[in-house]
Amino acid sequence: MFAAYVAALVSANLLTDRFGMVAVGFGFMATAGTYMAGLTLLLRDVLQDAVDRRAAVCAVLVGAGLSALLASWSLALASMVAFAVSELADMGVYTLLRRRGWTRAVIVSGLVGVAIDSVLFLYLAGFPVGPSLPGQLIGKAWLTVVPALVVSAVLAWRRAGRVIVGDA
Repeated sequence: MFAAYVAALVSANLLTDRFGMVAVGFGFMATAGTYMAGLTLLLRDVLQDAVDRRAAVCAVLVGAGLSALLASWSLALASMVAFAVSELADMGVYTLLRRRGWTRAVIVSGLVGVAIDSVLFLYLAGFPVGPSLPGQLIGKAWLTVVPALVVSAVLAWRRAGRVIVGDA
């Protein structure tokens, strides 16, 4: 899971560094790494559950460091600051909500992280915030919310199947 998180974070930065802004549908533009950036928010929550918060923070630092080596310095710096702030906010919200259910915690914390990351990254990297923000928010939210709902549905289905089989 650690490697998946780091790979998603580095991929987000490399895609943005290489391709800049791209069309994401419905007339919206976003940075090329938007979808991967959204995925990192979900993966960080999963990593926190699988290992612990220290491992999640370490993964953020490793991913940011690798991005600094592989992408342009200005992009890596913007990404480092945006990811650090958004991932810490995501982690704080996730940790508070986790006892009330995984799906709720992942979705709410992910949306908080998406908003913070999008605004900070666009501003610090020098992309136009106003025109780019809707595409960023939609793309990242899509890759945060949909996988969480799919995982929750599969887990619920599997739990329901066990009950049915156990009752037979």
